[in-house]
Formats: sequence, C-alpha cells, structure tokens
Amino acid sequence: MAGNNLTEVTLFILSGFANHPELQISLFFVFLFIYVFTVLGNLGLIMLIRIDAQLHTPMYFFLSNLAFIDVAYSSTISPKALVNFQSEQKSISFVGCFVQMYFFVGLVCSECFLLGSMAYDRYVAICNPLLYAVVMSPKVCNWLGALPYAIGFTNSLVSVCVISSLAFCDSSINHFFCDTTALLALSCSEAFRTELVIFVLAGFTLLSSLLIILITYLAIISSILRIQSAAGKKKAFSTCASHLVGVTVFYGSLIFTYLQPDNTSSLTQTQVASVFYTVVIPMLNPMIYSLRNRDVKGALLRVSHRGRLL
Repeated sequence: MAGNNLTEVTLFILSGFANHPELQISLFFVFLFIYVFTVLGNLGLIMLIRIDAQLHTPMYFFLSNLAFIDVAYSSTISPKALVNFQSEQKSISFVGCFVQMYFFVGLVCSECFLLGSMAYDRYVAICNPLLYAVVMSPKVCNWLGALPYAIGFTNSLVSVCVISSLAFCDSSINHFFCDTTALLALSCSEAFRTELVIFVLAGFTLLSSLLIILITYLAIISSILRIQSAAGKKKAFSTCASHLVGVTVFYGSLIFTYLQPDNTSSLTQTQVASVFYTVVIPMLNPMIYSLRNRDVKGALLRVSHRGRLL
C-alpha cells in the first residue's frame, strides 16, 4: 500500500500563500523586485571583486563565495514561486520538487559552514595579523572555500535520499517551496527514522557551524579587549562587524523558522519567516557587507573612474 501511494504522487501542489488569492499579484511583484535586486547586487559584488585587484584577498574570496551561494539558492526558490503566483495549479513535479530541495538544502548548509570559514578568516586577521598572509594562504583559502560545499551537498544528498523513499498520501505542500519539514508532513508511512536522520543532519549543521563561529568570536572579543587604544579597538571591531551582523540575521531567522511550535496557527508565521531567510537575506547581504566597507567603496570609485577614462 505504501509503495502504491508513493508511485501515485507524480507532482506536488505548492499551496503556501494560496489561501490569500487577493495577495498573489502583490506577492509576485514583491518577489520579483527582491529577486532582481538580489541577482544584480550579488553578481555586481562578485564582478567587482574579480575586477579590482585590491580586493583579491581571503576576506573577499569568501565574500564572493557567499554572494554566489545567495544568488544560487535565491534562484532555486524565487523563479518557481514567481510562476506559481501567476498560476492556478501551483504544481511542481515529483522530481523537480526533490531537485529544488537538493540544491536549496545543499546551498543553505554550505552557507552555514562558509560563515564559519569567514569567522576563522576574521579570527586570524585580528588575533594573528602578522601571520595572516602565511596562515591564510591560497591553498588554505581554497580548502576553507571548498569544504562548506562538500559538507553541505553531502548533507543534502542524504536528506533527499531518505525523504524521497517515503510514501506520500497527500500532494499538497503547505509551503511556497519544497522544504524538508513540509514534505515530511505529507508522509503516510513510518517516518520516525527519516525524521531522526533529518534532525541529526540539521542539528550537526547548525550546531557545529555555530560553535565554530562562537569560539572564533570569543577569541576575537578577547583579543580586542586586550588592545589598549580606543581607536585600535574600533578598527579591530569594524573588520568583523558586518560579518557578525550577517551571522546574527541568518542564524536568527533559521532558528526562528525551525524552532516554532508544530501547529496550524504558526504555519503562516513560519512561511513569512521562511521568506525572510530564503528571499530577503540574499538581497540584504551585499548591503550588509559593502555599505560601510571602505575597500568596496574604494573599488567602486576606481572601477567607475576607469570606466569614465575608457
């Protein structure tokens, strides 16, 4: 019976926000504006880092990877959401749903560990400035850049394999994209082991990456407090302030979304929180990391000056 249920589900209906038909057009334009801004902002930041030689440093290497991840997982969610806002069916194929989940989970997990790599980079820059160029060599940077993707997509592959093997007795996903928790809620087979696997993977990703960040920032704060001059403290803090804001916003929205009580009254609240970390944060990151960044502002001036000369 379970096998029959599994084979009968050939597509899913993404019914998130469908109970508000009067908002579909407004949501379409809001998502479209945010998505276009996200793509332009993050791709612009990547191009600026590649063009300007003074930004060819470990810090901006990691920042360009973060911008790439933001564009990628926003592109995994937003285009399909935009289509569904203009469609009555709001459907996604069985395979398409799990492909979307694979890339989304893989990229979000990658971002968690990439933020850990960025925290370590700031730790070396502040606590061991004289050895920074030696410690953060190109080889080390490549490893710290590649490991988040390897861990993230391994995590994602396991998640997709265990969830796709379940039997589904309903095809209506109460979300605007194929999220793990929303798919687990549709299962009509025994899902305890699958839920346990997902819980362990999610716990490992969140706790281990957050632990890395917390340990590095404790060391950073300890180092900053030992600096005698107020100007020195301010300069040291400014080098990691944007990263700290980005970490707080990203992890805060993840924790708020996935630690909500599992009841019907919180479904709309959870979807709104999901919009924040899936759609809004990728748009905000270029501003968080560049608005008060003198290096980025300087690079923009140099590139624009070169453009005028040409």
